[in-house]
Amino acid sequence: MKRYFQFDELGTNYRKEFIAGLTTFLSMAYILFVNPEVLSLSVITDLPDELRMPKEAVFTATALAAALGSLLMGIIARYPIALAPGMGLNAFFSFTVVLGMGIKWETALAGVLVSGLFFILLTISGLRETIINAIPTELKLAVAAGIGLFIAFIGFQNAGIIVNNDAVLVGLGDITSGKTLLAIFGVVITVILMVKRVNAGIFFGMLITAVVGMLTGLIDAPAKVVGAVPSLEPTFGVAFAHLGDIFTIQMLAVILTFLFVDFFDTAGTLLAVANQADLMKDNKLPRAGKALFADSAGTVVGAVLGTSTTTSYIESSAGVAAGGRSGFTSVVTAGFFLLALFFSPLLGVITPSVTAPALIIVGILMVSALKKIDWDKFEIAVPAFLTIVAMPLTYSIATGIAIGFIFYPITMIAKGRIKEIHPIMYGMFIIFVLYFVFLTGN
Repeated sequence: MKRYFQFDELGTNYRKEFIAGLTTFLSMAYILFVNPEVLSLSVITDLPDELRMPKEAVFTATALAAALGSLLMGIIARYPIALAPGMGLNAFFSFTVVLGMGIKWETALAGVLVSGLFFILLTISGLRETIINAIPTELKLAVAAGIGLFIAFIGFQNAGIIVNNDAVLVGLGDITSGKTLLAIFGVVITVILMVKRVNAGIFFGMLITAVVGMLTGLIDAPAKVVGAVPSLEPTFGVAFAHLGDIFTIQMLAVILTFLFVDFFDTAGTLLAVANQADLMKDNKLPRAGKALFADSAGTVVGAVLGTSTTTSYIESSAGVAAGGRSGFTSVVTAGFFLLALFFSPLLGVITPSVTAPALIIVGILMVSALKKIDWDKFEIAVPAFLTIVAMPLTYSIATGIAIGFIFYPITMIAKGRIKEIHPIMYGMFIIFVLYFVFLTGN
């Protein structure tokens, strides 16, 4: 095993890899509780039960998708990168596709499955680089920043800090409310932990907030900590039964969004973590195809189990900082996700007040992409800005991407930079124009 994972070449050992795997797990363990909250739309009142994904089944699907995805990455690609259902993509799944478009969550899962299968085909065919390179860097950065704002906006809503206001659309909520004060406390304590560079700061922030909530009576203490693994029956395999529902322009835009965002997340995370771990060779990523295959296979597995897109996590950098260098780090992380399956009783403790700080902090981290956009070039600034601002204002990641991809060729042609526009971008222009036509017609 040491030879397979190249321990000697990478200067690592079992102890370092175990500590790194545990560190990575703790850094991303928050997704076990945040993902069921988001996919079940628990913060939305007066919503028919059929539009909500069953929280317990999603918890199991999340843990298994993270475990299997991380295992694939560790064994096939041999990188210290863990996978789990992605933040942003889960918000798009619930708040845009299900809540905004009125698409059943079963059909949305079918869309995730198809996007994962497309990702696998593009990886095997070698077309992945062509598509990634066709989309301008500034738009990729704008998508990341826009998703960050959208996630943070949801976090502020879940906390009760931002509420509906009929006069001005949104306004400041009752910040003297107990649950809102608990969420604000969670934000403060998590910010302090992150500033202090505490590994797993988001997870520990949630843990401390939950404990304070129980001590103050704002959250009911769980009857037990360890319990039986919740059944997957409500979500397992339903994606297959709804594949026939995806053949619409609306679902095509949804599938493309799943695919693009997963592309961006994966490519960015792979490069960032590989650079940090000194795994790049001649400025190229060895076994890049295997890493992308593992990521896309993770999405397919997750969709079959019953969760939104599974993707590589930037939190893996915490494990690398702790000494992780090989795929064995990811194998260890996978083991901890399997162990976490027995802690489902804690779901009742992780309320919107507890998860809201995590959403806000993740949003802050994603918005850092803004600094890399060339704002001095107006033809770039316009589509980038519209992409970013449209996501939270329209409550739709897909709409933000669509507006940006429509305006990009318009501003570039107006500037006389037509030769710099890849033909694929014209195809995207047509698809997203049809997307808006379809929305208006319905």
